[in-house]
Amino acid sequence: MTALSPSYDIPSETIEKVKELVKEDVEGIASIFKALSDPVRIKIVKALGIDDLCVCIFVEVMKYPYSGLSYHLKLLKEANLVDFRREGSFWIYRLTDLGRKMLGIIDELPE
Repeated sequence: MTALSPSYDIPSETIEKVKELVKEDVEGIASIFKALSDPVRIKIVKALGIDDLCVCIFVEVMKYPYSGLSYHLKLLKEANLVDFRREGSFWIYRLTDLGRKMLGIIDELPE
C-alpha cells in the first residue's frame, strides 16, 4: 500500500495502472467529444440517423446558413462521424460506423 495522505491508502499496483493510463494518447477520443459539443452538430448526427441527407435539407429544415452547416459537417467529418458522397451537384452526408455508435450513445442519454 502507498500512503498518499494520512487517511487515503491505495495499492501501488493501482498507482502504476493509473500512471500507464494517463500516458495513453486520447486525442482521437477528445476530438469526437469536441465534435459533439455543439447542439447543431448533435442535431445533424440525429438527423443522419434517419437517412442520408443533402446539406440542402439541413438548410431548409434547420433554417441555418449553408456556410455554417458546411463548417459543422466538416468538424463531424474530421472526427470520423460522418462521410459524404457526391450525387450530381449534391453532397449527400451519412453517418460512419463510428457515427452510428455515437448516435446510439446519444440516444441513451437523458435529454
